[in-house]
Amino acid sequence: AEHLQVIRTLMERSALYRRALAPIMIFNGVVGLAAAALGWALKVGSPRAFILYWGGVSVVALTGSFLLVRRQAIKESEPFWSPPTRRVTQALLPPLVAGLLISAVLFLRSGFGPLYAVSNPALLWLPLSWVVLYGCAFHAAGFFMPRGMKIFGWAFIIGGCGIFAAGVAYGVTDLGCAHGIMGFFFGGLHLAYGVYLYFTERRSNES
Repeated sequence: AEHLQVIRTLMERSALYRRALAPIMIFNGVVGLAAAALGWALKVGSPRAFILYWGGVSVVALTGSFLLVRRQAIKESEPFWSPPTRRVTQALLPPLVAGLLISAVLFLRSGFGPLYAVSNPALLWLPLSWVVLYGCAFHAAGFFMPRGMKIFGWAFIIGGCGIFAAGVAYGVTDLGCAHGIMGFFFGGLHLAYGVYLYFTERRSNES
């Protein structure tokens, strides 16, 4: 009975989630693009600095997303930490925790040399690992949210694996490539999806 209630609530709130996703995606897109440009300008290129820098960016993005979701819940007179929210969070957690653990291990085993140092080959594919795991997280959450979230997750998974297969990960020789990967996926794709959600939701409201 509890599972059926959660499914029904999720279906009833699909429009609400769609409206809440647009500002969240746009916010994260702007943060991702700005962080990539700033990281490249500041020459954040050592393994530990790279991990710490983008870890800090993720905290900013998560905090902003949390505040946007909370504001939307208050606006719609909905409880924030509801059973559907817990289900979505549980779906997101495993891949995100995996990315965190991989980053922690690489951080402990790496130094402050260049990101592309031969002694740290794993860091060549670290950004792509984040991209693929992030896509897995959103694909899992897509089972409880609008169908577009699954497609969005697949874009990260296929894009990350495609770049990896093409050998780009093994050709990273400067910090611009690593920050470019992060900016394209976590900035550009978020922003594009957010703009798409904003205009499609606007058209549906007008009709």
